Amino acid sequence: MAKSVFYSFHYERDVNRIQLVRQINALEGQPLLNGQEWEQVRRKGTQAIKDWIQKEMLYKAAVIVLIGRETAGREWVNYEIDKAWADKRPLLGIRIHGLSSFGVTDAPGANPFNPSVGIPVFDPTVKDWRGSVDSKATYANLVANLESWSTQGVTRN
Repeated sequence: MAKSVFYSFHYERDVNRIQLVRQINALEGQPLLNGQEWEQVRRKGTQAIKDWIQKEMLYKAAVIVLIGRETAGREWVNYEIDKAWADKRPLLGIRIHGLSSFGVTDAPGANPFNPSVGIPVFDPTVKDWRGSVDSKATYANLVANLESWSTQGVTRN
């Protein structure tokens, strides 16, 4: 069975890229809620969201923040990072801007972690000879490294 991890990400902007990551099947992530399911949880309030995160993060081997262009600073991504850190759960980031979403790659986003803590951020992005992102090579690089990177998270002392 694949290693079980919790993926933290910005849903609206990156859901298609997230699905590409999940299709690799090197790791098992929490269920991906569709927009309607997320709204059902969200309508119940802040505590319901925290309870859902708590339930899904429990027993996970690591928390992987999938970093897209607008991931840093998102309220629930920040909450998930803080929770992983407080729970002493291994934490790491993987950049996903180089994956294709409807045929388009994105600009890289800011690092969502406090730089003084030393949480690793891996970037599978591959560029072609023109300097343009090669989304297929980027995906292949992610496939080749995702499982290995997932073991390199940092925990709070």
